[in-house]
Amino acid sequence: RPLRPGSTLICFYFCEMVLYPKKKNTYCPKCEKHSEHKVIQYKKGQDSNMAQGRRRYDRKQSGFGGQTKPIFHKKAKTTKKIGLKLQCGECKKLHQVVIKRAKHFELAEKKVKKDAIY
Repeated sequence: RPLRPGSTLICFYFCEMVLYPKKKNTYCPKCEKHSEHKVIQYKKGQDSNMAQGRRRYDRKQSGFGGQTKPIFHKKAKTTKKIGLKLQCGECKKLHQVVIKRAKHFELAEKKVKKDAIY
C-alpha cells in the first residue's frame, strides 16, 4: 500500500534494506516539544586499552601458556540492530534510539527508490 508522506514503515523482525530520512521531526525531551532532528547512525568507538577488563585480559594472556580465555565462534545473528543518534535542531541535545534489525541501512533524502522501505 502507498505510504503517507513522512510516515515510517516498521518491520517486525528484520528488513533487507531500510532507507531512513536524514532529518526527522520528533519529540525532544529537553525542549519538551517536537522539533526537527538531524539523524546520525551510531558507530562504536575505539576500545580503551586502559579499561579494567582489557588490562585483566592482557595480564592473563602474557607469558607462556597460549590462549587463556575462550574465543566465541558460534555466532547466530546475521544482522545487527541499528542505533541512531538524533540531534535536536534547537538545543543541539543528542539522544539515541534503536530501530529494528536490517541487513542494509542507509540514511537518504526522501526520494522513492524501487523496492525500498522507509
